[in-house]
Amino acid sequence: MNKLKQMNADQYKDRNYQNTRSLRNWTMAWTLSMAIAAFAPKYLWDFNMIISMVAIIISLVFGVGMLLSNRRYLRGLDEMQQRIMFDAMGLSLGVGLVLGLTYDLLEDIKLISFQPEIAHLVIIMCLTYLGGIIAGHRKFQ
Repeated sequence: MNKLKQMNADQYKDRNYQNTRSLRNWTMAWTLSMAIAAFAPKYLWDFNMIISMVAIIISLVFGVGMLLSNRRYLRGLDEMQQRIMFDAMGLSLGVGLVLGLTYDLLEDIKLISFQPEIAHLVIIMCLTYLGGIIAGHRKFQ
């Protein structure tokens, strides 16, 4: 019976390692493709529309691959890890929605003089997600 538990634990570790590597690779490919799509039109191909559209489509394909890899990664986690991740995701989504709409409203009613940037919202959501994961791990220690 102990051998069976050890085999299952080893299989879980191997699967988790493979899923983590896949997610890392897809995330790196998507991030690189986003950087190319954002900066290359100005610095490499002088805003050529066809090349820019190809870069956007490639980035979109890598983004879908990253999403599918993330889903596979989450489904491969044990119940406690899934709970931690889903709680952190819910918190990040809620904070992003509330703060994002409030941030936009501030500009609409002239309480801030600058245009809200999506990058600010992405940073807040990432930090909230990270904080949620840390809090979840501490909760279940």
